[in-house]
Amino acid sequence: MLTDADYTVNASGARRAKKRTAMESSSGDGQSSLRSSGRQVNVRMKRCNNPPPGQTKRKATDTEEEEDQAEKKYRKCEKAGCSATYPVCFASASERCAKNGYTSRWYHLSCGEHFCNECFDHYYRSHKDGYETYASWKRVWTGNGKSEPSLKAFMADQQLPYWVQCTKPDCGKWRQLTKEIQLTASLAATYRCGMKFNNVKTEGPDQCSLPEDLRVAEVIDSWWHSMLILPPLFKDSPANPFLTAYYPDCVGMSPSGSTSNHSHAELRAEHCRAIPPQIPGLCPYFQPFYQPNECGKALCVRPDMMELDELYEFPEFSRDPTMYLALRNLILASWHRGCKEVLTPQNCAPHIIVRGLVRVRCVQEMDRVLLFMTRKGLINTGVLSVKQPLLPERYHNKNVIVIGAGASGLAAARQLQNFGMQVVMLEASERIGGRVWDDTSLGGVTVGRGAQIVNGCVNNPIALMSEQLSIKMHKLGERCDLFQEGGSATDPAIDKRMDFHFNAILDVVSEWRKDKSQNQDTPLGEKIQEVYKTFLQESGVQFSQLEEKVLQFHLSNLEYACGSTLDQVSARSWDHNEFFAQFSGDHTLLTEGYSSVLNKLAEGLDIRIKSPVLVTVPLTLLQKNIIQFNPPLPERKLKAIHSLGAGLIEKVALQFPFRFWDGKIQGADYFGHIPPSPDKRGMFGVFYDMDPQGKRSVLMSVISGEAVPSIRDMEDKDVADQCMKVLRELFKEQEVPDPVNYFVTRWSRDMWSQMSYSFVKTGGSGEAYDIIAEDVQGKVFFAGEATNRHFPQTVTGAYLSGVREASKIAAL
Repeated sequence: MLTDADYTVNASGARRAKKRTAMESSSGDGQSSLRSSGRQVNVRMKRCNNPPPGQTKRKATDTEEEEDQAEKKYRKCEKAGCSATYPVCFASASERCAKNGYTSRWYHLSCGEHFCNECFDHYYRSHKDGYETYASWKRVWTGNGKSEPSLKAFMADQQLPYWVQCTKPDCGKWRQLTKEIQLTASLAATYRCGMKFNNVKTEGPDQCSLPEDLRVAEVIDSWWHSMLILPPLFKDSPANPFLTAYYPDCVGMSPSGSTSNHSHAELRAEHCRAIPPQIPGLCPYFQPFYQPNECGKALCVRPDMMELDELYEFPEFSRDPTMYLALRNLILASWHRGCKEVLTPQNCAPHIIVRGLVRVRCVQEMDRVLLFMTRKGLINTGVLSVKQPLLPERYHNKNVIVIGAGASGLAAARQLQNFGMQVVMLEASERIGGRVWDDTSLGGVTVGRGAQIVNGCVNNPIALMSEQLSIKMHKLGERCDLFQEGGSATDPAIDKRMDFHFNAILDVVSEWRKDKSQNQDTPLGEKIQEVYKTFLQESGVQFSQLEEKVLQFHLSNLEYACGSTLDQVSARSWDHNEFFAQFSGDHTLLTEGYSSVLNKLAEGLDIRIKSPVLVTVPLTLLQKNIIQFNPPLPERKLKAIHSLGAGLIEKVALQFPFRFWDGKIQGADYFGHIPPSPDKRGMFGVFYDMDPQGKRSVLMSVISGEAVPSIRDMEDKDVADQCMKVLRELFKEQEVPDPVNYFVTRWSRDMWSQMSYSFVKTGGSGEAYDIIAEDVQGKVFFAGEATNRHFPQTVTGAYLSGVREASKIAAL
């Protein structure tokens, strides 16, 4: 009879092997089948009645103890709740591996995966053959990762077999690969039951007809995940190149499979860790993940932690988010590397490279994660051509009317239709686009009567859609030379000095507002003047006449940004969205115009123009009660609607027979006009060259602030003449030709807009954007730039608000 001691003391391997062979041969094949059926088996050895010389006959109690030892031949897993009554060792590393027999201890990795004490010793004991393998792995793991390089982690990372799913449509069974076979994305994408490996032909019947391992069915159960000892860490994840500055096990990747060459010291160096990786072939405006210690960027995610909406959707991962992070990071990285095609579970599953049964669970969870990210508009968004609905059939039973075919309405309608819902768009005017309106009448050059510049391209959905459509964006240079009437160029040092003082004034305003309530608010223009006068009195500084004019130029730019005169704008909340992460990177000119993107969004949508109904409409239409709501909108929403201002700017664009400005401007994308007096502030403050290629001759300028009402009753020709007078003053030393064509925008007269973009009025608050965005009884939803607190005043903000509402409707 073999005892526990026979399996644990350091007797010779040969002696123990002999005893095991005798034991195993006595039990035969039937024993395995009995054990697999869950029945207990008692095996008794034949005993000799006469004791050896020198020993007395044993008592009856000795016989009972011996029988107890026989029953211990099958030891259960000690993990509480483990369903494996008779574990089997997957490792088979030691010659004395217990396989499906007795061991003094089972080590639990999952309810279907255990290794025996003999295989543990094979790697863990320094005198054993496997020790150096474990030690070598441990050095790599410790060098790259933060988690404990335990023997269990080694077994999970290096010794567990891979599981792979048959790709035949009518099969889909999971099969365990032999330990020698390394899983790759290519193999996972093409695997079929009975596939040949190493030129070994599989004999027998159709391999797909063979039953699936019973353990696979257990993996599907919700409790199975909670019994995992170690979280899954992916190898060769598409997220690897994006996340080299992180410890891989903190973002769901295996330290042994990491391509990072950073040492711990390098990883801790902030200057090293905050540099986004350069990934060949990746659009430079795509940065899905924050780098360690990096400042806020819009639409960036922390690869090492779950966002609040993710925790709400997947609460089961709140205690250990590793599996979720590994899947989410893989999906995001895959999307940014191939955003021109729909990302499907079939695209992603082959890239889940992790050993053990947990791969089955990861593939199942990946479906849920991908569905969630699609619904939220984080992936599978933009101008994709979708052949099959992106969401399952249970999401299709909604009919949605979208009112207003501007950027937000088109975004919402495109998302909802791609999800599989029935969508009708109603647009009051004769065209789509809303406050995006591109004009090509000036020699074929696209000039945006409304928006045309993208402010901050990194992670901007406009940049994403431009990439999907292969549209090139022109990066705007930073140089903006300032010219005075009379033709003189302003000394850059003066411009720099006054820019510093202008920003210092705004900093003082920011300090002032910190402890102010809404009823203590004051107009921004008044506060700026107050701070400015106090500075002059206290400092004794005296600015020259030119410096005063340059300051007026900067104030004009601020009015352009706000879309209003500063006496209407809240000093407390004028830049309320600056508290949120903003889009970073280049400012670009969409030379083909925003219409090139919006027209693609509109393709295939049921849009009915000249249909004045509701609700992605401009703020002005809500303020003027042009749309009637029955029952009326809640008082809270009405108050918010009227606490925002409807900003207004106008544009004038002129086409010339030749580029008379090239010699003086020398390749800059724009130049500034210093107003001759404060009352002229906002009248053609900046001129933009609308053909960066330098082939055609079109300039566009902006009218803002107090200058807007001054042109309201002027004829277009008179506005163009005023603009020409300014240009001839700025280029007095040369001949400035008459324009061959021009146009002047009239947004104030546009029946279905009557504004450019919103701002917070004095006494208002940024919270108003959130309140306007609230739906009414789950029936009426609101989108548009004036509903986006983070990114108001922009096409990007309008687009994202439409995606947001589509997600809300889908979640109903």
